[in-house]
Amino acid sequence: MLRRSRTADSSPTARAPEIAERPRGANATTFGASRFERLWRRCVASPPSPDGADVYAQLTRLLGAPYRRYHTLDHIHDCMHRLDKVAALLNDPDAVEIALWFHDAIYEMDSGTNEEESAKLFERLSNGAEPAFRRRVCGLILATRHFGGERDHDRRFMVDIDLAGFGASWDEFMRNGVLLRQESPKKTDAQYLTGQVSFLKKLQRRRHVFATEYFRDRYEAKARSNLRRLLGDLASRGYAESTR
Repeated sequence: MLRRSRTADSSPTARAPEIAERPRGANATTFGASRFERLWRRCVASPPSPDGADVYAQLTRLLGAPYRRYHTLDHIHDCMHRLDKVAALLNDPDAVEIALWFHDAIYEMDSGTNEEESAKLFERLSNGAEPAFRRRVCGLILATRHFGGERDHDRRFMVDIDLAGFGASWDEFMRNGVLLRQESPKKTDAQYLTGQVSFLKKLQRRRHVFATEYFRDRYEAKARSNLRRLLGDLASRGYAESTR
C-alpha cells in the first residue's frame, strides 16, 4: 500500500491545483516560492526550523550562484514538472519533492561530496520535521550520486527524475551538455571529457539507464540513442581510450 506524507494536503487531489496552475516564463520563480513554502509547512514544523520563505531564499541564492549553468533553479523546476507526472506512483511524494529541491543545493565544481553536503544542509534546516522523514529525505538526496543499484521504490524514481534529461531530444541533450561543461571552467577539454566519457560509459553499461518502468517506457530508447551518438562523436575525437 502506498504511504502518504504528513497531511491530506499531499494527496494527488490536493496537489492537482499546484500542477494545473504552474505558470510559464517569468512567473515560474514566484510559483516556485509559493509551492515550496506550502511543502515546507506540510513537512517541517517551524520553529525550531526556519520558515519556508527563508529556506527558499537560501536555496535560490545557492542555485543562482554565478558559476552555475545547468544546476540551477531551472533544473529544479524541470524536476518538479517530472515529479508531478509520477507523484501518484510514489510512497512519499513530499519527501521526494523536498529532496529534489535540496539535491543540488551545494554544488562546488569538481567536488565529490556535493550530495553529502546538500543532505547535511537539509538536516541543519529541518529540525522541526519527524526524524524518520528527515532520514528518508537525506537518503533520497544521496541517491543522486548515481552509483546505481537503488532498490528503494522512491529512490529509484528520484534518480530517474534527475537523469531524465538523458532522454531529451538530441538538441536539448547537447544544450545541457554545453551548460554542464561551462560549470567546470578550470578543467581543460581533455580533463573534462575524460571524466565525461567515464560516466557516460558507466551509464551505457547498465542493463537499464533508468531504474523505473515508467521512465524506461518513455525515455530509455532515446537515452540509449543519445549515449551512442555522443560517445561515438567523442571516440572520433580521441576520447575512447579513457574508458579502458
